[in-house]
Amino acid sequence: MSKKLIITLLIIAGVLLLIVSSMISMYNGLVSKDEKAKESWAQVQNVYQRRADLVPQLVATVKGAADFEKSTLNEVIQARAAATSIKVDPSNATPEQLKAFQAAQDQLSSSLSRLLVTVERYPDLKANKNFLTLQAQLEGTENRIAVERKKFNEAVQDYNQTIRSFPRNIVAGMFGFEKRAYFEATAAAQTAPEVNFEF
Repeated sequence: MSKKLIITLLIIAGVLLLIVSSMISMYNGLVSKDEKAKESWAQVQNVYQRRADLVPQLVATVKGAADFEKSTLNEVIQARAAATSIKVDPSNATPEQLKAFQAAQDQLSSSLSRLLVTVERYPDLKANKNFLTLQAQLEGTENRIAVERKKFNEAVQDYNQTIRSFPRNIVAGMFGFEKRAYFEATAAAQTAPEVNFEF
């Protein structure tokens, strides 16, 4: 084998090694961003679950009030059941699935808002320490929901931008990394429900 051929083979091997190591690096970067988007969605679900977990305590506290409207409580209970029944797999979530998830969450928010407005007519309940604590926790949870939805969309934007950028788009296509859906809340859901704490 001639010296020239050996040098040529070494150059080709070096270029191939550089390409392979670059592809491995890009693949690992895509996996990292994919996992970040999944983790961000898990946090969104976590704060929604926190809110859903507060609802039974709130309902139990309100049930203790004499002659409280049962229809209002039933509406909250049904909305909670609907909100917790929708599961979204972040790996292949479609915009439609995210909209259905958000619609159920919006219904729960709306029911809770009506419940809290109705409470205004019950002075004993408004003075109940457990109720006040739950009300404050609910408000804090609504704020956390907004923060986590924002973080999720930022993670999805970073991931989507990465898989569409050259040359990562080639690696993404080879290994099946697909664009993710954003969390798009309805216009009414973009602000936390108003809760009046002034008695």
